[in-house]
Amino acid sequence: MFSTGQMIFALFFVIAFVIIIVYSYRKDKKLHKKYYGGSLWVLLGFIAFVLILMAIKTYLKG
Repeated sequence: MFSTGQMIFALFFVIAFVIIIVYSYRKDKKLHKKYYGGSLWVLLGFIAFVLILMAIKTYLKG
């Protein structure tokens, strides 16, 4: 399906992409803490909302 050259290119691309992402995240770590400190609560609220909707759907269906 893929040639050897394509597989090698994909491997190097993924490795380079991950290295760049890790470098960028570490570089901006202070800014993430400053501006996105409360984002965990938003994520937990969203997950709770989805779980409540699923519970209501299951309750009304059965």
